[in-house]
Amino acid sequence: MLRVLAPRAARRLLISRAGGLHLLHTRSAEPRSYCIRLGGRRWATSTTPHSTPSDPAEAEAMKCLEQGTQKLEENDLHGAKQLYKRSVEIKRNASSLFNLGVTHYHLKEFDDAIAAWKESIEIQPDSPDTHTNLASAYIISPVSRPDLALHHLHIAVSLAPKDPEIAFNLAAVLEATGQLEEALTYYKHAKEHGVERAAMHIRNVSAKILGKTMARAQAQEEQSEDPKKPES
Repeated sequence: MLRVLAPRAARRLLISRAGGLHLLHTRSAEPRSYCIRLGGRRWATSTTPHSTPSDPAEAEAMKCLEQGTQKLEENDLHGAKQLYKRSVEIKRNASSLFNLGVTHYHLKEFDDAIAAWKESIEIQPDSPDTHTNLASAYIISPVSRPDLALHHLHIAVSLAPKDPEIAFNLAAVLEATGQLEEALTYYKHAKEHGVERAAMHIRNVSAKILGKTMARAQAQEEQSEDPKKPES
């Protein structure tokens, strides 16, 4: 679910679930516990249609960014990474750091992806897509940090409350961490705003909540019948 940033219109990694917490597939990602896919062909570009960088260093950095984006579209991850690195070295900006994180992520260099996205957030803290990608990296890393993933997904959903894909991502991680009621709320939000696959997860989570409720009621009934018996 990895989206690549467009300048001032970020894209993101999108999380999906299917029998456990998964990230959506990419052509290049190899399925393991998690996998990821590029959500759309919308990469970071150098400038808006009506802007031209006046700083020579900025212009060179943007040129490298554009060249890196071309390499990324050609699935040349290593070539794209080198050009994004060069762009960052010339002049640090949120878009180059964002796309550098994308290349690190697909090359399974998760610590480097996390570092790039964290720095991108320092420059542009109000990007919901960067927070979403960072959450995905925390989930898929060898030492998974669902607590940090939830932290960044909550920020992302606060920045883009109408984005159903972020809501779906957050619901998936909440479900995986056992926070079923909150997960159900966000799955419903995702479904109401067009994420049809959320319907299956709504049924599954609802069944889990019902099962827990019934088990709790049964345990309380058994406890009332035999006060000496400890509750399970």
